[in-house]
Amino acid sequence: MRRSLRLLARLFVVAVIVSTALLASGWFALHGSLPQYDGDVHNPALSKAVEVERDALGTATLRGSNRRDLDWTLGYVHAQERYFEMDLLRRRAAGELAELFGKVALPADRTARAHRMRARMQAAITALPQEQRDAIEAYRDGVNAGLAALSVRPFAYLLTRSEPTPWRNEDTLLVVAAMAFTLNDAENKRELAFAQMHAALPESAFRFLVASGGSWDAPIAGGALSWPDPPTPAELDLHALDPKLLRHDAATVGWAERERCPTFVALLDCWGSRRSPQPAPLLDDDRVYGSNSFAVNGALAGGAALLANDMHLDLRVPSLWFRTRLVYPDPRHVGQMTDITGASLPGTPAIVVGSNGHVAWGFTNSYIDATDWVRVIRDPQDPDRYRTTDGWTSISKHEEIIRVHGAADESLAVEETRWGPIIGKDADGTPLALAWTAQQPGAINVELPRIEQAETVDEAVAIAQVSGVPPQNFLVGDKDGSIAWTIAGRIPKRIGGFDASLPADWSQPGIGWDGWLDARDVPLIANPPWQRLWTANQRLVEGAALATLGDGGYDLGARALQIRDGLRARARFTPADLLAIQLDDRALFLERWKDLLGLELNRAPSSALNDAMKRALADWNGHASTDSVAYRLVRAWRNEVIDTVLDGFAAAVRGQVVDFALPKLQQGEHAVWKLVGERPAHLLPPGYADWDALLIACAERAGKNLDAQPRGLAERTWGERNTMRIVHPLSRALPAFVARWLDMPYQPLPGDSNMPRVQGPAFGASERFAVAPADEEHGYFMMPGGQSGHPLSPYYGAGHADWATGTPTPFLPGPAQHVVHFVPALSR
Repeated sequence: MRRSLRLLARLFVVAVIVSTALLASGWFALHGSLPQYDGDVHNPALSKAVEVERDALGTATLRGSNRRDLDWTLGYVHAQERYFEMDLLRRRAAGELAELFGKVALPADRTARAHRMRARMQAAITALPQEQRDAIEAYRDGVNAGLAALSVRPFAYLLTRSEPTPWRNEDTLLVVAAMAFTLNDAENKRELAFAQMHAALPESAFRFLVASGGSWDAPIAGGALSWPDPPTPAELDLHALDPKLLRHDAATVGWAERERCPTFVALLDCWGSRRSPQPAPLLDDDRVYGSNSFAVNGALAGGAALLANDMHLDLRVPSLWFRTRLVYPDPRHVGQMTDITGASLPGTPAIVVGSNGHVAWGFTNSYIDATDWVRVIRDPQDPDRYRTTDGWTSISKHEEIIRVHGAADESLAVEETRWGPIIGKDADGTPLALAWTAQQPGAINVELPRIEQAETVDEAVAIAQVSGVPPQNFLVGDKDGSIAWTIAGRIPKRIGGFDASLPADWSQPGIGWDGWLDARDVPLIANPPWQRLWTANQRLVEGAALATLGDGGYDLGARALQIRDGLRARARFTPADLLAIQLDDRALFLERWKDLLGLELNRAPSSALNDAMKRALADWNGHASTDSVAYRLVRAWRNEVIDTVLDGFAAAVRGQVVDFALPKLQQGEHAVWKLVGERPAHLLPPGYADWDALLIACAERAGKNLDAQPRGLAERTWGERNTMRIVHPLSRALPAFVARWLDMPYQPLPGDSNMPRVQGPAFGASERFAVAPADEEHGYFMMPGGQSGHPLSPYYGAGHADWATGTPTPFLPGPAQHVVHFVPALSR
């Protein structure tokens, strides 16, 4: 017995020693990949010394004698703090994620690889002006030097059992392309579904569903559009459809309560947890990849213009952005300094949003129409040829090899036309090629850094309009008080008057894209008499300007309208006033739905569930607040109604296209509310006696789903549903106690999608700032997820708590806590 005890004791001691050794080796491995925060770095690539300071939040201030040295040094800093995240962005655009994550990433890689972005960006590099190539090469060399200086590769590569590959010139452009994949519909699924709808529905029904705006519109210029009338009984009778064609019924209850993960986030989740993402609800993916941005002119802000921006994206640890300040001699004015502060994008040498003391600027996704489907007419005698305006032309064929970690490589055949790759089929089976701005020569470049030298709104606008970024709303204000809005990035010049929302035959003369829109034809609103500008992914213009830009899926204007009215409510503004608008979580959009739900509950037969819903509704406080059960109930009911009503139209399409699914209809609210108000019997989905029966049934389904959860409906607060889960991309692959150390704290947050404070569990403001140029010291800048990607860094998660609570942190960096001196060294 004693011998056995001694043996167990020895085994325990050995286990402790081994565990300690493993923990120690793991800690030392992590420590070896920490960025350098103090001391000297010697490198012959530098022409002059550069100093890098970091403040309490990790904001990197780079001071040097020329921009090229700062390009190199910024690359070095980005690589040491964020190389894995930079790697993910370039791989996402190039379709090379499977090389890290294995087979789980193949669907995403196949989709991306069809666009052959690496080859396109290699060609784009050679076409850039020498000055831009020099900047990219300096940045590339700095990135690779920073990576090589780490004694241990970044910890994410230890987890994926892989080695980081060096940064290449085209990788910087691939990072920009990755943003295009995020902000545009690279598969143009919306218009592909439109083609199926157009083929299956009467013209009146199609136009009723896909109109561009209605009563919630809040454009900068123009008024609200009138929503078209619904189809007549002679044109469409949904109530007579076979109920088997419906997909939204009792079996799908609760979909509106599930979170839908974007493909990229989902594949990382699957890689880590080895489980598949949940099926997506019909229309509950409320996220809109966009932002809020608004500005007031100097007359309302005390001299200089005042601008606010919060860009809404998927949130993870670390943040997408990197707090950066660049200080160097002004190349245009001897003896003066360029001093620019804002957010840089690791993988590129640019400050994406910020202020340079002369102008301040921000972006929101424009949702103009940046993609078109082109019908490809193959030669009946030779299917490898297709018809063009120049006659029959050979299809270009490419073999793309996808490297797969832990498995055999995969070969992907890509067919390309002069318009783009063939990746779809029209409703009649005709092949479709995708024309997408991001694929076109000249669409992606590094013009944006030139904005650092802009001194006026006019100069900034001119630079923005030729910048190689995905088409974005560009809002800018200057220190003299001027403000302006335009579209940044390239806009296709459409000719031939074809309907850009549907596939078209570009082999006919005079139809298609004819290069880029000339700058003088790009819509511009500068210094309007109403002295305020606002963008929130809504339609911004009307008439000829709208026809020029097209409709790529504008967001419902409810969020923009709330911002606009907030701006109209004041005659003087400070940064604090703009923050109050950014944090506005009033549920104005749902007020009418709340009132309608109350009426329907009073009509419904009495029951325990009905009484519970009435009690919940009585506590409505008008906000998407964390303690509100009423908000969660009304939201779930509204989504249930929209899904149910629109599924009737989808069922009509399924009569011809069995697997049809509605695309995201951001304006669908207008169509459904019109039907709920007018209650036409012929547009009632089958299975319901009347519209009241449908509305009450939707209430019961939404209520039952909430009530069936622990402790019943009374405990279903919005905060329970809207609990922040901002995680590291690889935390799902680790034990729970380690994952919680990597992830940001789980925390209920107020806000939602159709109000200024956009907030979901892992979606929301990727940064939040307001600033007046030349008065940066009174501005603020908040960012979730922290500055550093290294879990042992003092800047891992730094500033996240202030972002979560809406507590402003200074726009300008604070006192330096750490300083690294980058010194030129003689080459050996």
